[in-house]
Amino acid sequence: MHKSGPADPAQPVDGDQPLTLDVLRRLVGNDWSRLPGNTLVVLSHDAEGNLYSPFSTYALGRYSPVYGLTGEVYPLESELAADAELRALFPQVPADARAALVLYPLG
Repeated sequence: MHKSGPADPAQPVDGDQPLTLDVLRRLVGNDWSRLPGNTLVVLSHDAEGNLYSPFSTYALGRYSPVYGLTGEVYPLESELAADAELRALFPQVPADARAALVLYPLG
């Protein structure tokens, strides 16, 4: 196992904040740029680090917290506008839903 670094989620820092795309770009472009291209990206099942699965795919959507930092993901406005069936599935999207890059584990 590798030695933990400053961006290692297993080593939380006081005042940790949700990761934004700006920070992710910096990490990938600078901090992680020397990692081998075949380095596997995995996601933790929960905040405590229980269970892990390889990152598989992503989607663009909108996120709204329900309880603390746990919440739901909703389609983008453009997707709802273009798809009546999707609008029927999501008739109410919370006003606080914000744009999000949603990452999905393989398992």
